[in-house]
Amino acid sequence: MKFTVLTLFPEIPRAFFEASIMAKAVEKEIIAYDLVNVRDFAHDKHRTCDDSPYGGGAGQLMLAEPLGEALDSVKAYKKDRRVIYVTPSGKPFTQKKAQELSREKELVIICGRYEGIDQRIIDEYVDDEISVGDYVMSSGEVAALVVIDSVYRLIDGVISSESLDEESYTDSLLEYPQYTRPPVYKGMEVPQVLTSGNHEKIRKWRLQKRLEKTFMNRPDLIAEARRNGSLTAEAEKMIEDITGFAYKKHNPKRRK
Repeated sequence: MKFTVLTLFPEIPRAFFEASIMAKAVEKEIIAYDLVNVRDFAHDKHRTCDDSPYGGGAGQLMLAEPLGEALDSVKAYKKDRRVIYVTPSGKPFTQKKAQELSREKELVIICGRYEGIDQRIIDEYVDDEISVGDYVMSSGEVAALVVIDSVYRLIDGVISSESLDEESYTDSLLEYPQYTRPPVYKGMEVPQVLTSGNHEKIRKWRLQKRLEKTFMNRPDLIAEARRNGSLTAEAEKMIEDITGFAYKKHNPKRRK
């Protein structure tokens, strides 16, 4: 897969692509990337890429012409390229969306700055407007890296498939607590079940802890899982034990 990032500050995403697991994926040619400096397509001596918005208002807006030329230079209009604009006004980014994007051949990501970009660029080029959360940042580059990091790790060969099986948001549940050495830290012991060697008991413990954590932090995910029938009968029984009441609504789609 290839990531093409259009930015005014290529040094920000470059550090990410040259470090850690991403650097190894690039070295193995599982991932390719191209960092395009939008300023290279400005036509004045100051390399101006922003101006005040029509209609007035605070702040500056990224100009359509240099950004459009940058997009044309990477052939963003071709069908095998999916163009993403990261913006607070986009649709919420989810694990499901990351999985969908991981199946693409190339993602072209526009990093906004200032008050954003000219709407005509969105109308002409953009396939997806994505928000990484209900907050505003000054850096579109940071938001773009959130998307890139969530997507590239799902591509075959980047990390082991086993590491993805029980992560947060798998089956609409959060991940269970994890422990490593030492067995006792500041008087706190690792749960004995994890050192018992009984894989069935470990599996059940982890499922229960996933349910407990999801109930505590994201009860909306439990409700969603119940609506779509993704919880097993075993999970429902554990929820009954955790909450003290049974889930009585009949759900014919619930898996056995």
